[in-house]
Amino acid sequence: MAYGERGRRPPVVDLADRRALEAYRPADPEVVAQARRLKEAALLDFGLTESAVASWLYAKCHHQIPTTAIDTAAVVASGDGSCLLLYNPGFFTGLGLEGVKFVLFHEARHLVHRHLFADPELRDDPVFELAAEVSINHVALVRLGRTELPLLDGRPTGIDPRKVYEHYRADLTAHGLEPVAYETFTETDMRVYGELKRVHRPPVPEHRLCVRLQAGLVPADQETVDAVTSSALLNSLLAARRGHAGAERELLDLMGRTEDGNARAARIWGNLGAGLLRGETARTRTVDWWQRWLVDVLGSKLRDGERLVYPKKRGALLAALGQDPMLARRGPVRDKVLVIAYDTSGSMPQHVITWLTELVGRIDGVEAHWLSFDALVMPFRPGERVYGGGGTSFQAVADYVEGRTEVNGRRFDVSPDAVVMLTDGYAPPITPAEPEKWIWLITEGGSEWPETHTPAMDCHRVTTGSR
Repeated sequence: MAYGERGRRPPVVDLADRRALEAYRPADPEVVAQARRLKEAALLDFGLTESAVASWLYAKCHHQIPTTAIDTAAVVASGDGSCLLLYNPGFFTGLGLEGVKFVLFHEARHLVHRHLFADPELRDDPVFELAAEVSINHVALVRLGRTELPLLDGRPTGIDPRKVYEHYRADLTAHGLEPVAYETFTETDMRVYGELKRVHRPPVPEHRLCVRLQAGLVPADQETVDAVTSSALLNSLLAARRGHAGAERELLDLMGRTEDGNARAARIWGNLGAGLLRGETARTRTVDWWQRWLVDVLGSKLRDGERLVYPKKRGALLAALGQDPMLARRGPVRDKVLVIAYDTSGSMPQHVITWLTELVGRIDGVEAHWLSFDALVMPFRPGERVYGGGGTSFQAVADYVEGRTEVNGRRFDVSPDAVVMLTDGYAPPITPAEPEKWIWLITEGGSEWPETHTPAMDCHRVTTGSR
């Protein structure tokens, strides 16, 4: 995915090779520093007010690289599962903060678009590509409160949806057809596409609109796009359900724009349970929000480290082209250590314990340690009988997993990557040594103090009636 009309030259380096991108003709350090400040300020604004979806998407682009190997900006989704944000420092400094925000919003929206509209017949249609540019830029102008496209050297960057609409209106009028109003034309993504298909000669340029749309130039592996975008949408949905008004408005608008006439998008929104934002509940689907939240949070806590692997998809493509295969950097360098502790001072829901056991069993490369606790810590293996019923002490768990106390004459001598606490929350609060690693699952009627603690910790309420 790459922004703008300037970026039409083939990439000079492999856009998934971080070291090559950083090494290629480095820009002036002051320009790089200024561009990075603009990028960070734009992403901060997204997270605070303007786009929860874009904020979550870029949080999942773990590598954000200033490079002159591209002319503008790009989001790379490669076959090895990695996602990178690339940006030309001179391009960003030339745009300024508001222009950078527009470009980053545009790119984030393209990832969502590719996720929701992945039908081959659509993606192969150049009119659909034009419709995507029109729709995305229209939404960007509205959501960011702009009246014009960003200017670079005094010239607008990107496709102006109003100019495309004027071409559409003039064409239909010349052929005796009735054009719709601009507000109707831009009402949904598929409406833009449908109206442009009525044009006698749609204004599709000979060259593709963006480098991202030129096959093979910018890696856009569909599985990677789906994984990253689905995770970002889920986080935004959870934020909306927990009271983030901006996230709710953005998602309702996005749902309204993408469900029209597109079965895949409607199915994705249904699988996410997004209809709950409208007060709708699917008759045949139970949405266990806490389970999806935990899977996503664990995915980030137990993030892959670096090792050399052979990316099968990209390797097969290179082999078909007669080129030598190459290795990419991805994957864990060690087993991830996960501690699951559940409170036996009260009645913990058995189906939740079962689900946690099955979930951990499906995560590759995880070394799981199971603990039950009341006032004491009692390690166990899944399937063993556990004991409890006394008072509750979270500090006892922290002391054990942080290596300060012994249980059965042994200390916990490894450093956990994540600690999952299943409890009703009723015990004196604690501040672990590494609170960012702790995940609290609070049963119904329990106290969600970890969420408001200083520092705050990941916390979600378990719906104990779900199955």
